[in-house]
Amino acid sequence: MAKHGKRFEKANETVERGTLYDLSDAVDMVKKNASAKFDETIEIAMNLGVDPKHADQMVRGVVSLPHGTGKTLRVAVFAKGDKVKEAEDAGADIVGSDELADMIKKGDISFDRCIATPDMMAVVGQLGKVLGPKGLMPNPKLGTVTMDVAAAVKAAKGGQIEFRVEKAGIIHAGVGKASFSADAIRENVSTFVGAINKAKPTGVKGTYMQRVTISSSMGPGVKLNISSLVGS
Repeated sequence: MAKHGKRFEKANETVERGTLYDLSDAVDMVKKNASAKFDETIEIAMNLGVDPKHADQMVRGVVSLPHGTGKTLRVAVFAKGDKVKEAEDAGADIVGSDELADMIKKGDISFDRCIATPDMMAVVGQLGKVLGPKGLMPNPKLGTVTMDVAAAVKAAKGGQIEFRVEKAGIIHAGVGKASFSADAIRENVSTFVGAINKAKPTGVKGTYMQRVTISSSMGPGVKLNISSLVGS
């Protein structure tokens, strides 16, 4: 079992292991315990009662956090013609077609989100084995295959995040920074949880949200009272 430093152990003493905290109290605790020398990310982890191996239990989608993530995303766009300038004007970091595909094939993936126009999917489709495992493959259901590349780029840059349940039924994401106000973090968490709740698959039986925990990058997890959270 990994050993934690004195800072973590001290912060851990403030959290009662068997207690489920209301969101407001949990956020205050997490912010107080974020004492590292850098601006720690506020993270959420959700244990869901789903089995992603079954298609009707997959949980995936996008959500725009009202206060953003505090992280600057690098966005790549597959486009040609007039859409190149449209993407660049919207703030895309990398825009291209075949040359962008060649760059990716060589292992140069210096971006966090990938967007493509529908007419570029013949090129992008060849990159599935590279982009797919990294969660970067453009998908029309997630709004990353679109002719409106400007809106997609602005959404990605403005705090929109993708979520996808992992094999063990866990979803985790960054929902802000320790420097955010408590109100901003609370609103981001509520928005994220609301999106996961709305994405509940039809094939789920039993309890959907089993456990929700928030923490800072270097701090202990604080378990949330799910009933009060979903009802807020």
